[in-house]
Amino acid sequence: MSDPIHELGAELRTAIARIYRRFRSERAEGELGDAAVEVLAGLVKGGPSTLTQLSERGHVTTGSMSQTVNRLADGGYLTRRRDPADGRRVLLEASESGKRIGAAARAHRESWLYARLSELSEDERATLGRAAKLMQRVADH
Repeated sequence: MSDPIHELGAELRTAIARIYRRFRSERAEGELGDAAVEVLAGLVKGGPSTLTQLSERGHVTTGSMSQTVNRLADGGYLTRRRDPADGRRVLLEASESGKRIGAAARAHRESWLYARLSELSEDERATLGRAAKLMQRVADH
């Protein structure tokens, strides 16, 4: 006999993983990679951050984040400045071009998602809306 909770869990894991991979694969030609876009989005949303804060937010090592930050800085997508409250710390923030490219990447992915959602019936969209609220509740618990 199968366990309905385990079956539902397996279906949810599979669906979430597939949509996540698909969403991440939606990028315009020449667009920055996922890690870089996520860093820029975090800086735009959260404001200036230290390397450690970005690493913790991204659940990666500081070495890995340092590589991403260096590529973004070399491309002119973020800037470094001393923390006025603690001169030993360096704050990273998205440059104007970083903000633009981050917004463009987000818009491209959102466009893909909105197009897929528009293909669904009103009832299907309402069901997804209820499911999204439940999933957020599960994630927040």
